Amino acid sequence: MHTELCDQLGIEFPIFAFTHCRDVVVAVSRAGGFGVLGAVGFTPEQLELELNWIDDHIGDHPYGVDIVIPNKYEGMDAGTSTAELTEMLRKMVPQQHLDFAKKILADHGVPTEDADSNALQLLGWTEATATPQVEVALRHPKMSLIANALGTPPRDMIDHIHDSGRKVAALCGSPAQARKHADADVDIIIAQGGEGGGHCGEVGSIVLWPQVVREVAPRPVLAAGGIGSGYQIAAALAMGCQGAWTGSQWLMVEEAENTPVQQAAYSQATSRDTVRSRSFTGKPCRMLRNDWTDAWEQAGNPEPLGMPLQYMVSGMAVAATSKYPDETVDVAFNPVGQVVGQLTRVEKSSAVIQRWVTEYLEATNRLNELNEVAAEA
Repeated sequence: MHTELCDQLGIEFPIFAFTHCRDVVVAVSRAGGFGVLGAVGFTPEQLELELNWIDDHIGDHPYGVDIVIPNKYEGMDAGTSTAELTEMLRKMVPQQHLDFAKKILADHGVPTEDADSNALQLLGWTEATATPQVEVALRHPKMSLIANALGTPPRDMIDHIHDSGRKVAALCGSPAQARKHADADVDIIIAQGGEGGGHCGEVGSIVLWPQVVREVAPRPVLAAGGIGSGYQIAAALAMGCQGAWTGSQWLMVEEAENTPVQQAAYSQATSRDTVRSRSFTGKPCRMLRNDWTDAWEQAGNPEPLGMPLQYMVSGMAVAATSKYPDETVDVAFNPVGQVVGQLTRVEKSSAVIQRWVTEYLEATNRLNELNEVAAEA
C-alpha cells in the first residue's frame, strides 16, 4: 500500500487520519500513516499547546492541521477581526434559539448554569478564526499539510502556505467543487462521499471518487466517506485515488479521548443510525441521530441558523458534552459516517493501521488471483 503521495509527504502508507485528539495524530503518524489535527474549537493559544505536544511526541514523522473556512457563511463580508465579527454575529442570534437549546439540555438533566457563557462564542467556521490557526500551524516544522474542510481556501492563504513549503488540501463533494480547488492550486483534492461523517454532500463515494479523479487528473485525490477497512481503501485506489482520508474509525481507538460510554454508543449504532443535520453547525453534517437532532427537525420548533450562527447556539451543548461526557450522549454532537455500522470494537491506532494494510493486501491478492484464473482460461 504505497502511492506517489506517500513519497511526497514522507509517509509509509497513504492513510490520513482526521481527528480532534492529539494522541491519535501521534499514534497514526508513528504507525506509518498521516495524522491530521482538527483545529476547529481551539483558540490559537490552545492550538499552539496541542501542536507543541505533538512535536514532542511524534518523532520525525509529519502531520497536518485541518481548518474550516466555508465559501459562504453569515457575516463573511464583515470586518476581518474576530472581535468585530463575533460582535456582529451575536446580534444576529435570536433569543428563542438560545432558549430552545437550553431547554433541550435541561429536559435531559444536563446542568445549564454555564450555558450562557458557553453560547455566542465564535470558535471557528470563518476566515477570521482560521487565519490565526494557520499562522500557528506554520510555526511548526513537522506540520506539512493544511487542509480545509469546507470550500476552497482563499488564494492568498494558499500562496502563503505554499511559500512556507507546505501542501494544501481541501474537501469536496462534487466534481465542480473539485475543479474550483484545482483551479486555485490546491495540491490534494479530498473527495468525500455523502455517507462520510461531518460535513458532506449527497453523492455516494463509489460514484463520486472516480468522477473527481477524472476531473482533476493528474492532481492527487484522496478518497473519503465510508472507509473503515483496507478492502475499502483497495477499492478507492482501484478507482484512481492515491490514498484515503478517514475520520470515523479514530473515534474507536484506545488513544481517543472518548469515554467507554461514548464509544459504546458508536459500537451499538448501525449504518442507518446517522443523519445529515444542520442542528449543530448550520450546514449539513452527518452525525449520530439523537434527541438533539430530532428536536431541531420537529415542526413548530426553531429551524437551525446558518453557519456559524448555529454553532454559537449549540456551543452550550458541545461544552456540556466535554464536561459531562457520559450524561450527554443523547444531546451530544457526534459526527460520524455510515461506516459506524462496522466499528464494533476499540483497538489501538497502530493495530488499525496494520489491519487495514493486511486487508488491503488480501483484496489486491484476490484480484490478482482472479486475473491469473482469467489468463489461464
